[in-house]
Amino acid sequence: MVMDEIVLFAYIFSLTVLLVFASHGFIMLYYHWKYEKNSPKSDKSKVHGQIVTIQLPIYNEYYVVERLINKICEIDYPKDKMEIQVLDDSTDETYDLVVSIVKEKKKEGFDIKHIHRTIRTGFKAGALKNGLQKAKGEFIAIFDADFVPKKDFLQNTLKYFIKPNIGMVQTRWEHLNEDYSILTKIQALALNGHFVIEQPVRNKAGFFINFNGTGGVWRKECILDAGNWHADTITEDLDLSYRAQLKGWKFVYLRDITTPAELPAEMNALKAQQFRWTKGAIETAKKLLPQVWKSKLPLRVKIQSTFHLTNNLVFPFILLAGILNVPLVFIKNSGPYDPFFNFMSIFVLAFISSFLFYLYAQRDVDSNWRRKMTLFPLFMAGSMGFAVNNSRAVIEGLLDRKSEFVRTPKFKIINRSDSTKNNKYLSTLKMDPSAFIELMMAVYCFIGVVASIYFMEIAALPFHLMFFLGFSSVAALSFKHAKLNKNSG
Repeated sequence: MVMDEIVLFAYIFSLTVLLVFASHGFIMLYYHWKYEKNSPKSDKSKVHGQIVTIQLPIYNEYYVVERLINKICEIDYPKDKMEIQVLDDSTDETYDLVVSIVKEKKKEGFDIKHIHRTIRTGFKAGALKNGLQKAKGEFIAIFDADFVPKKDFLQNTLKYFIKPNIGMVQTRWEHLNEDYSILTKIQALALNGHFVIEQPVRNKAGFFINFNGTGGVWRKECILDAGNWHADTITEDLDLSYRAQLKGWKFVYLRDITTPAELPAEMNALKAQQFRWTKGAIETAKKLLPQVWKSKLPLRVKIQSTFHLTNNLVFPFILLAGILNVPLVFIKNSGPYDPFFNFMSIFVLAFISSFLFYLYAQRDVDSNWRRKMTLFPLFMAGSMGFAVNNSRAVIEGLLDRKSEFVRTPKFKIINRSDSTKNNKYLSTLKMDPSAFIELMMAVYCFIGVVASIYFMEIAALPFHLMFFLGFSSVAALSFKHAKLNKNSG
């Protein structure tokens, strides 16, 4: 009986944590409606006035670097006001390709520089900092290798630097290959929650937002005043964003100005990306939340910043809930715990909050939102399936275990007819051993599915099914893609 009670209280505690973070979606929606009419102000006279340095940090981007540089050179801005820095840390044929492309672009009259490092000190943060020392521009635009900026990018962003204290303007990511597979469709649904609701709501309500690492423009003075790029976290963009705003700089987020990019189409690449984002956010929280709370910022800003930086803490509790779900079926049918289980019905609010949050994110930018919201159960299952991968990232971040900045390989995958076959970067993707744990969790959660059916626990069955589907799908795709990668290599 004592063990049953321990399981019950541990489960309720886990669900309480999940409810607190999930219910924050209600708060986001409240601010969304409250500040919906707030729009950032612009001044077209700010365009063409200053030199802009465009930084392109790359590392072994053979398949996409030519497309990137070509698109940058198509941007509508005077050549004498635009400097392009290709910040190249490549160790493969990408280097020779960039040399050739840069040579041709110089002949066309572009001020383009190939800055190559043989040692990746500081990884992306180190490359950006190194380039900044040589940058001529008052404004710094940054694009990752898989982005395809539009011709009017600078026209649409520079006009928002209307005050000297505006330090950064961020555009919304658009997804080039959203319809490539179920995996990319679910990623797009997840990312839209951040880019369509979280970022604009926080910006309009006066809370801190973050530079998303690419697709944005910085005022050079802001970067330097905030202490320049740091490499002590693996989310250098989030880190610099908070340091800049703590110094009093203001950011502008443009929901309706988009910059297209590719989504990872391979599971192990996606897991590596999610691991980096999750761990980096925890590292940044440990580093900067004390400064946030010591500052003179309004309490509402401090609270929102705390939610922003710590929301990845949900993953260990998702994992714990998945583990405890199975014995709970047997406990419910063997002991006098009806009051506990009746109380647990309140936790359905977490599901409702998440559903409404993503529903409004899709509805605000996509006329086909009804069809795309049918993927929501798969998205929830995927979030559960990533609990092992992301829990490990949270734990490593909390324990200050340092790790390498693992880049997400780019495959130039846009249409369903495109293939990753013979892509030389596939062989660099290794399956994380966590896939074996995910497989074991899938088998374990299947016991919960069978038990729920046996005991006719119909209300619990959907959650057992989502845990089973999430862990089994993530594990299966990890093994499948790892085998394809090995054969390709």
